[in-house]
Amino acid sequence: MNAVAHPDARPDLDRPGVGAVLVSTWRVGTPERQRAAVEAIRKAWESRAWPDLGLLSYSVLAGTDGETLLHYSQWTGQQAYDDYVRTYRDDRNAEIEAAVPDIERVELRRYGPIHRSTVRSGPDAERLPGVVVIVEADFDPSDAGRREEWVDRVFEALEEDAVRRPVPGGISGRFHLSTDGGRVLNYAEWESERAHEEWLADEAPLSEAWARVHHHPALAGGRVRRYAPALSLSAGA
Repeated sequence: MNAVAHPDARPDLDRPGVGAVLVSTWRVGTPERQRAAVEAIRKAWESRAWPDLGLLSYSVLAGTDGETLLHYSQWTGQQAYDDYVRTYRDDRNAEIEAAVPDIERVELRRYGPIHRSTVRSGPDAERLPGVVVIVEADFDPSDAGRREEWVDRVFEALEEDAVRRPVPGGISGRFHLSTDGGRVLNYAEWESERAHEEWLADEAPLSEAWARVHHHPALAGGRVRRYAPALSLSAGA
């Protein structure tokens, strides 16, 4: 089986069988190098057989900063990724590096499957995202249970928003917990970058519910970055 690119560049975020998610960031420097890297990734993967080692999908998103790429891959388990690295990764990366030299591989994080999710319902539920907002929240890995508590507080704030100020541009949010105990990642789909910016602007002054999220005593830091869907691959039929 060869790799097949999805027309909407979007993975099936709720597909069954996902036991692990790998998220990595590359810094390539310019919008031109972003586009070149995405095309090199496409060619490297479509010219080879799909690695039958438990890889379910591989997606790439282009940072709206014009400098970065985010890689989001779904696996049956953590061991499947380790087997891929040992067997298949080097030749693909070599081809990509030949096309776009000096890529900086910033970070790789391992996550479990989706911990909690929220998905918009109603007539607009099928609208495709124009932007994906990646929220990373960092915690002390030794403080067991506080990440889950923080995610619960996010959902309490979202439920309050649904009554107080509905979020017209939000499509979905999926929360992952890192396997090292130190991070929560929210993969949030929005209709557009502007919709997300307007929601952020409307957040001041903070509600009490969002204040409990932002000032959670176990929260050590965090960041928010926006990406455009660029490429999503899975095994062909």
